[in-house]
Amino acid sequence: MTLTGETRPMEIGDAVPATAAAAPRHRNRFRRWVRKGGPGMLLFALPMIVSFGVFGWWPILRSLLLSVQKTNFVGPAEWVGLDNFARVLADPLLGTAVLNTVWYTVLAMIIGFPLPVLLAVFIAELRRTRTIASVFAYIPVILPPVVSVLLWKQFYNPSSNGLFNTVLGWLGLDPLPWLQNSLMAMPSIVVQATWAGFGGTVIIYLAALMAVPPELYEAAEVDGARVLRRFWHITLPQLRTVILFMLLLQVIGTFQVFTEPYVMTGGGPDNSTTTILMLIFRYAFISSDYGKATALSLMLAVFLCLLSAVYLWLTRKWAK
Repeated sequence: MTLTGETRPMEIGDAVPATAAAAPRHRNRFRRWVRKGGPGMLLFALPMIVSFGVFGWWPILRSLLLSVQKTNFVGPAEWVGLDNFARVLADPLLGTAVLNTVWYTVLAMIIGFPLPVLLAVFIAELRRTRTIASVFAYIPVILPPVVSVLLWKQFYNPSSNGLFNTVLGWLGLDPLPWLQNSLMAMPSIVVQATWAGFGGTVIIYLAALMAVPPELYEAAEVDGARVLRRFWHITLPQLRTVILFMLLLQVIGTFQVFTEPYVMTGGGPDNSTTTILMLIFRYAFISSDYGKATALSLMLAVFLCLLSAVYLWLTRKWAK
């Protein structure tokens, strides 16, 4: 544009306006996306996106609103602000539930975390019976969780007719109150949960072991490395990323344990197996305090998100 306000034609060397240059690029990207089948892929993924939005994100957004309300889902909801969170924090049973959940997590890490790794290594060493061993390891996962829990509840029968107490009787020992003792109840639940869920983890570790180059083990055998040294210097480093990922998933899962203590002990004896999710269940379906239950659920979700973020940050170098 000249000083007189008249326009002149664009000459070579003049700067192209950013908006004019960006528009053709966006049109070209859109055309490439259409040529590569973008609309078809979007249409194919649309049912999953809609179902995830309806059954995933909408309940999350609805829970955010419900946590600051008091409602029985019949009459109009009453706005209470942060009162639900304050009442949760004032509940004396909250500390017990948190400690029980942490204790369950610690026991699961000690009992249930190394077992799948060791069993996967053992199965990987088999030659002819590897498939059969994998099938037997996975069988407990096929059983419905409630069926598995009820089965083990019969095993833990405190009378002398219970399976485990019968074995103790063969050894000349007295029957034990597995689920009726506040000190033994949580370890007993962890053993059952480990048996019911380790099969899937074994298959994941076994698949990762199959991807380890066999030349590494052959070179170690030539150098005279025994089983333990091969496991420590080859197997564990090769499984490092998978182990770190599965550890995070197991921690998240143990903090959300509900079925096992609910069916086996109902949270007893003396609330020694009452977990955070059991407390949420009591708020919602026994006390009909849905706002309080939602508030505790959001607190647990935020804690697990922060825990996952810290864990991933601390292990970012080891996972490489």
